[in-house]
Amino acid sequence: MELFLLVARMLPLLQITDVTDKQRLLEYKSLKTKDLSCSHRVTCTIFFALMLHEAYGFTDEPDRKALLDFKSQVSEENQDALSSWNNSSPLCNWKGVTCGLKNKRVTRLNLGGCQLRGMISPSIGNISFLISLNLSDNSIGGTIPYEVGNLFRLKYLNISFNFLEGEIPDNLFNCSRLLDLDLWHNHLGGGVPSELESLEKLETLDFGANNLRGKLPASLGNLTSLARVSFSKNNLEGRIPDDLARLTQLVHLGLGENKFSGGFPPSIYNFSSLEYLNMFGNVFSGSLKPDFGNLLPKLRLLEMGTNSFTGPIPTTLSNISNLQEFSIEQNKMTGSISSSFGKLKNLKTLRLHNNSLGSYSSGDLEFLKALSNCTQLQTLLVNRNRLGGVLPTSITNLSTNLWKLDLGTNFIFGTIPYGIGNLVSLQKLVLRENLLTGPLPSSIGKLSRLVFLNLTSNRMSGEIPSSIGNITWLEKLNLSNNSFEGTIPPSLGQCKYILYFRIGSNKLNGTIPQEIMQIQSLVYLDLSNNSLTGSLPEYIKPLERLCTLSVAHNKLYGHLPQVLGNCLSLENLYLQGNFFYGDIPNIKGLMGAKILDFSNNDFSGSIPGYFGNFSLLEYLNLSINNFEGEVPTEGKFRNATVVLVFGNKYLCGGIKELKLNQCIVQAQPSHSSGSKKVTIELSIGIALLLMVLIMAYISLCWFRKIKNNQLSSNSTSSSTREVVHEKISYAYLRNATDGFSSSNLIGSGSFGTVFKAFLPTENKVVAVKVLNLQRRGAMKSFLTECEALKDIRHRNLVKLLTACSSTDLQGNDFRAVIYELMPNGSLDMWLHPEEVEEIRRPSRTLTLFERLNIAVDVISVLEYLHVYCHEPIAHCDLKPSNVLLDKDLTGHVSDFGIARLLMKLDQESFFNHLSSAGVRGTIGYAPPGKTLSHISTV
Repeated sequence: MELFLLVARMLPLLQITDVTDKQRLLEYKSLKTKDLSCSHRVTCTIFFALMLHEAYGFTDEPDRKALLDFKSQVSEENQDALSSWNNSSPLCNWKGVTCGLKNKRVTRLNLGGCQLRGMISPSIGNISFLISLNLSDNSIGGTIPYEVGNLFRLKYLNISFNFLEGEIPDNLFNCSRLLDLDLWHNHLGGGVPSELESLEKLETLDFGANNLRGKLPASLGNLTSLARVSFSKNNLEGRIPDDLARLTQLVHLGLGENKFSGGFPPSIYNFSSLEYLNMFGNVFSGSLKPDFGNLLPKLRLLEMGTNSFTGPIPTTLSNISNLQEFSIEQNKMTGSISSSFGKLKNLKTLRLHNNSLGSYSSGDLEFLKALSNCTQLQTLLVNRNRLGGVLPTSITNLSTNLWKLDLGTNFIFGTIPYGIGNLVSLQKLVLRENLLTGPLPSSIGKLSRLVFLNLTSNRMSGEIPSSIGNITWLEKLNLSNNSFEGTIPPSLGQCKYILYFRIGSNKLNGTIPQEIMQIQSLVYLDLSNNSLTGSLPEYIKPLERLCTLSVAHNKLYGHLPQVLGNCLSLENLYLQGNFFYGDIPNIKGLMGAKILDFSNNDFSGSIPGYFGNFSLLEYLNLSINNFEGEVPTEGKFRNATVVLVFGNKYLCGGIKELKLNQCIVQAQPSHSSGSKKVTIELSIGIALLLMVLIMAYISLCWFRKIKNNQLSSNSTSSSTREVVHEKISYAYLRNATDGFSSSNLIGSGSFGTVFKAFLPTENKVVAVKVLNLQRRGAMKSFLTECEALKDIRHRNLVKLLTACSSTDLQGNDFRAVIYELMPNGSLDMWLHPEEVEEIRRPSRTLTLFERLNIAVDVISVLEYLHVYCHEPIAHCDLKPSNVLLDKDLTGHVSDFGIARLLMKLDQESFFNHLSSAGVRGTIGYAPPGKTLSHISTV
């Protein structure tokens, strides 16, 4: 009875009031309990403690204070996010706050995506009843407060997508009830704490997209309840611990974009329930088990790209019936692509590109027929492999859901089937760098959703179909380096969203459609290396987004349109190798210009001085024109490596490195004493000036008439405006030389052998110099020869058509240089016929007149190399075997493998360098120093 009375007296103290716990205890001590027995006292004390705990649980004051402290540490981009957090509103009505039904304490705090900035207040650790904390998708910085470890009831912690720094605090692992820990996409550093093993109930762990380093601790294997784990996008390294094999409940494993190494982790083969496996972007190596698909039968996504895996792709992958995405791109996989992929009815994505799959044979593409059974297929990427054979018509039976198809950079030949128009969902179609021939079918216009079309570097021919204009969503079009002919379809002007337009290096003719030059979205326009005629369209809107315009090496003429100066984003302008004339229009607004090439035209007038103010200018080529007057010396004109002006005979002045004549300053005439004399002299001067202008006008008209006649009759003449060929592939050269057959062998030299080759796309026989890269200095010879010949042209130089830098069938480096063929061999074989095999021996000897002509040819080209090149070149290996003769016995100098650019060296210092560095050249070469010493050693 006494105990009952005592409890009755205590009940008022247990009501929810504002008194502190200390006051409660003092009141408790004042109670008259001295009459109670010892047992009663103990019972009362325990009961009081329990009641006090419950009473304290019914007050929200600690939670309110903690949340207001949290609010004071953050700012809100969205002002309404925490506007309800104030003392006038009930705590449980605050945004993002959820309270318990029983004690009204805060149990959940959800502020995900509230656009908060600032730091997490340590007071967050005082919300002791908190079960779930979500601060994801904000801009919170600082570190994770140590006090978070006080939340011993916490089960769900999500602070992903923030800017948190520092290491993961050890105290966090006191939250032993955690089920879900998500720290994805922050800036957390340090290692993965081994103390993680204390979170025995953890089911989801996401540490991805941070700056974690070191190795994975073996103790992770103790978290046997884990179903989802991600360490992707960190700097973790080493092997995957074998202890992870105990994680048999694992459904999701993300290891991508780290530095993990070793073979495929054996522990993963134990995860028979695994549905998602991402190993992308590591250093894993070795081969995959043949029964891979039987060990991981529930996979839906398998991402293994950008590693160093080798060997064949296991055919048992076809047993993973639910597989939707398989990616093993950018590895070293070999063998064939199995037709068993056709069994995967749910397959949506297949990425096998950048491997060594295939054998250059006709059966390499059989898998395409089987893939027609994969009706959900959306992405198929098999580019950059070794696939050969004819492009099968079965490609047109692929899934109508297919939106990305890339078979580029293989060895596929044949034609594009008309049924390609069946793939109506295609957004990206790439067949680049193959051996495809024939026309582009008109059915391409049915692919109305196409955004990206790339057919560059094939052997396709015929006209570009006008139906291509129906692809109105097209953004990138590349048909360059083929043999397309005819005119550019004006219908392409309907492609209003096109950004990149490349049809260079074809056989197109006619004028440039005005519709093309009115596409306001254009960023890159390349029409170079064709036979386009006419002028640039005069009346066009400024292409404000255009960064690159190339119409080089065509037959365009006329004045440049003034509107060109309004294309304010223009960075690269290539006009070389045409017949443009007149003054350069006012383009001073192109302040972002980096490359401007006006060379090999008929421009005249003075050089605009404002070019010197283009701060970003890297290359300005004004050479081989008719510019006149003084070359500016301010700004960029001070740098001879930026500005080229050679081949303009009427230019003068400039910096001394340009080696131009000094401008002649005429003296001022003295004043005569009589005005009559001045009048007479002035009249005579004006009359003479008018006569000169009239004669100059007549001469100019006559010159242009002759030049136009030459243009129409000699479209393929050997003028300085040769079409520059793009690089060709190893496979193309191999076919052109019949596999580098000995029957096509012309000769051999210091660094390689020369073969005769037939280029079917050009109907032309050429000489192919194949470098022996095993020979020391061969690579340097290749680079030197390309560097020396890339920018020089002369009628007595062997014309460099193109080059090949690739790999052969064994994967070894391959380098070759392709020249115009000289049918009469070298001068050496004519001078010493007795040393030549009979089948190649000349039938007669050279006449004195022919020898003199050849000597003049050689002298002419040497004068050009030493005097008129913008960067003088010393051949360094001139001898009879390097002088080749064409069908008319005209001499052509060849073999620039050890040439030197004289650049700023004068003649004397150059020869001194030769004498100090030792003799350059090969047997038969006479160094220049020997001719200067006047002393014969023979």
